[in-house]
Amino acid sequence: MITHALSPVHTRLASFSSLRAATTTTLQMSAAPPRHIVVIGAGIQGTSVAYQLHKRSASFPPHSSITILESQAVASAASGKGGGFMARSWGNGVTTGLHELGFDMYEELCAELNVQSYRKLPVLSVAPGRPPSNKGNQQSVKERNPSLSDVIPDWLDGSVGRISPLGLGEDTAQVTPKEFVEKMMDRMMNANCSDGGLSFKLVMGTCTGIDYEEGDGSKSITGVRYTANDKEHTLEASDVIVSAGPWSCKAEHWFENSVQLPMEGVKSTSIVWKPPLDHEGKLKSVDATALFCGEDERFGTHLEVYPRPDGTVYICGIGGSDYISTSDLQSSAFLSSCPPKPDRVTAATSAFHAMSNTYAQKGELQTVQACMRPCPPDALPYMGTVPGYSGAYINAGHNCWGIAWAPACGRAMAELVLDGECACLDLNPFDPARFTTSSKRGGRGRKKGSLSVGEQW
Repeated sequence: MITHALSPVHTRLASFSSLRAATTTTLQMSAAPPRHIVVIGAGIQGTSVAYQLHKRSASFPPHSSITILESQAVASAASGKGGGFMARSWGNGVTTGLHELGFDMYEELCAELNVQSYRKLPVLSVAPGRPPSNKGNQQSVKERNPSLSDVIPDWLDGSVGRISPLGLGEDTAQVTPKEFVEKMMDRMMNANCSDGGLSFKLVMGTCTGIDYEEGDGSKSITGVRYTANDKEHTLEASDVIVSAGPWSCKAEHWFENSVQLPMEGVKSTSIVWKPPLDHEGKLKSVDATALFCGEDERFGTHLEVYPRPDGTVYICGIGGSDYISTSDLQSSAFLSSCPPKPDRVTAATSAFHAMSNTYAQKGELQTVQACMRPCPPDALPYMGTVPGYSGAYINAGHNCWGIAWAPACGRAMAELVLDGECACLDLNPFDPARFTTSSKRGGRGRKKGSLSVGEQW
């Protein structure tokens, strides 16, 4: 094979061509008008979108900005009250990419952001049990399951039935979502912004509408209207991304009914146990194993149990959920206050006490709360553009996997906004315009592939 080295003249010409191309790109960016992107919602989804946009600051023209508009507080709803469980291989069909990309990104982002609550952990399926008839010859849970003794937690020392592994920690993990949101927010807030560089801010207020200009067959976004302290305000905007959880269905009115976003809010109670104490009153460590428990007819529960690195234990799957209609969500139902159900707290406590003598004897509740997960009729998220508008996007309705998918959704929406298309995922199944009217309900619960394993109601 004959090779030809470039002559010095050709080398200089190649270098000059590269420099000219780079200079042309820089000039084009400098000449482009600034982009002012407004993300509605400061939960884990909205903040993830803003963070992934912020990480691509070099893609913005000078004097551009990213603003998050939030009506309550950062991570005030499900993002501040969710369990934070993720599973790489539990996707099914169109959600496979969301599971895999989200899981992989979490490991990278949590290291980047110094998130302390992220860790991989094993997961067990646990059937409810009954008290043994012969208490004098009772084997421990570990003795009855010797092949799983290394991952069965010490606090699982009560009455349980069959135990089997759902994951041994290679593709299952957890994070405390509120910490993840706050770390992303802090990074954007504290980023050094040189003169003319990309700026970021958080604005507290309630969105009331979208401003636009007509032209070229579409409506171009120009602003986002909101109220704060009983006064009307407008944020300048070239782009708007609605990512307000179950209340994102309000966008039907903001976009003058050009898109219909049927949504059901599944309002569920959850509880958090304090770290246990030993006989000297010191904090005991809590084994890092999550549990997905079968339905316990005695209490009407289907517990999901997540021990956290700080020693607390988060429990959901308590049952008795309420289903909030689209029209009620559009009227801000449970936006500012989302109370738990006392009877479900009692049921969950009883179910957990039956499983764990440790917590039955020495456990103490720390937090009792409730939140909503957003569920479209087909249980798939809305991710994409709003028809008839230029610069308008929806990223909402992620059901019970919204926390696990958040990094992937953030990257996908950032690519769509900045590049005009998404390269990391196929967003076609999540088209926000796929519904006109529908009353069909999809699956509400957590699944491993097509197998129901988590809270189903």
